[in-house]
Amino acid sequence: MKNGTETDSFVSLIHWPFAGSFGFNTDILATNPINLSVVIGVLIFFGKGVLSDLLDNRKRRILNSIRNSEELQDGAVERLEKARARLRKVEIEADQFRVNGYSEIEREKFNFINSTSKTLDQLENYKNETIHFEQQRAINQVRQRVFQQALQGALGTLNSCLNKELHLRTVSANIGMLGAMKEIID
Repeated sequence: MKNGTETDSFVSLIHWPFAGSFGFNTDILATNPINLSVVIGVLIFFGKGVLSDLLDNRKRRILNSIRNSEELQDGAVERLEKARARLRKVEIEADQFRVNGYSEIEREKFNFINSTSKTLDQLENYKNETIHFEQQRAINQVRQRVFQQALQGALGTLNSCLNKELHLRTVSANIGMLGAMKEIID
């Protein structure tokens, strides 16, 4: 029997040729879930630390990027507020310059009008004085001419009408009048 049990064992080995050893199993449906679960288990067991470190590093880089972006955004917002404040200040100064410029223009215009008016008044006065002076000069010239003509006419009349006798009587009458005046004065 001994031989019989040995034969049974041998037959059983022949019947199960790969029992206890590695080999290819051609049944895909039976082996695929098992292989996948083994591979996933090995990956989870050995790759857990590496994957965790990678994810932590990535998380830190993302958080640093977010912090840097927030700092840049805060800086940009601060610069924007400063720029807006400068813009408001410049707009206020521009309005002041505009108002002051208009005021200065109006003041200069008013001063120019006043100055021009004064100059025109002075010119008008000078013109009137010049006209008056020229009128007086013309009147004086006319008087002198009339006087000269009258004098020449009188002398001409006297010279033509005056003879020695009339001349002596006129001189005597004038001397008499002068003598009478002198007595009144003394």
